Amino acid sequence: MTDRTQTWRVTHQHTIEYEVVNSPNLFHPQNLSLLSAGKTQNARRFVVVDTTVYKNHASQIRSYFESHQIEAQIYPFPGGEENKTPENFISIVRALDAFPIHRRDEPIIAIGGGVLTDIVGFVASTYRRGIPHIKVPTTLMGYVDASIGIKTGLNFDGHKNRLGAFTPPQKVLLDRSLLKTLPRRHILNGVCEIIKLAVIKDIELFQMLECHGSQSVDSNFQDEQGGIILDRAISGMLEELQPNLFEEELARKVDFGHTFSYGLETRHEAHLFHGEAVLLDIVLSMLIARSRGMLSEAETGRFFNLIAALGISLNTAILDTELLWESLEERTYHRNRLQRVPMPNGLGECIFLNDICRDEIESAVKNLEDWIAIKHDHI
Repeated sequence: MTDRTQTWRVTHQHTIEYEVVNSPNLFHPQNLSLLSAGKTQNARRFVVVDTTVYKNHASQIRSYFESHQIEAQIYPFPGGEENKTPENFISIVRALDAFPIHRRDEPIIAIGGGVLTDIVGFVASTYRRGIPHIKVPTTLMGYVDASIGIKTGLNFDGHKNRLGAFTPPQKVLLDRSLLKTLPRRHILNGVCEIIKLAVIKDIELFQMLECHGSQSVDSNFQDEQGGIILDRAISGMLEELQPNLFEEELARKVDFGHTFSYGLETRHEAHLFHGEAVLLDIVLSMLIARSRGMLSEAETGRFFNLIAALGISLNTAILDTELLWESLEERTYHRNRLQRVPMPNGLGECIFLNDICRDEIESAVKNLEDWIAIKHDHI
């Protein structure tokens, strides 16, 4: 006699809903955005703040919560890719566990760049099997890219974001004034992600960068046109993310610039920012597209002219064909054994390639210096 076979099928739908909100003067006591999710009576908040932001705004942040009679534990955390580690993840969890909060109505708050919002989001996804969190990006990279999606994670065993989860925040609060004090390199780092969107999906955004990008960079995006550029970039990013939040579809336009850059970041983590690696990837992709006739010489020239006009320098010395090829192979594995590399088919349009060969990468590396020299001569 055999045991009777029985199958149970469980189905459940979970709605993902969160807001990305422009909220100027975020730390002013009359601005209630930080308290717009969760309870506010006899309440607590665990607040993880980037150490640089903490130096500039600690008293303002503390005064904000004190004025609303919220007991807040402020936990400074150093930004930077080198700090996106399991050890730092555990340190945040230990501090959180020593300052118990309610599981559902006292969200933890992450105030900082993409590294900080990624790691705090992962803390939120795992602590007590999931607690709510709010993200406040303070870098341009976080503002237009890292903070507005639902991916969280940390680096592990020499691999970027090898551990992580898809965890939506309750809110993402954007205060453009927090970008005022960013060093120019950090501004340009975020601009690289805006360029990515412009090239692969939005020719109007590309034109905005051509017309107003330089002055917006100079003002740290505090000027009116800078605000318009940021809003358009965020809208474009969310258009791509919303239908595919959990990445069931692996051919994604927003992965433009995120194929060869993976290896570059992994090897040169100590001195290469994410956006800088992405832009190196993009320029190589542009030259591969040009060699295949997918971009005209004029379109390719506009792209290199834009980089020069924005004052972006490319560290081409770190480009190594073997590393780039290995990165493509790793990303191919990550994308279920197809390359699925987004490529421009004309500025503002995208197709996906699955047949990039090593020789094309090597040729693009060799041609890059010539393009940079030619286009700088014409600025």
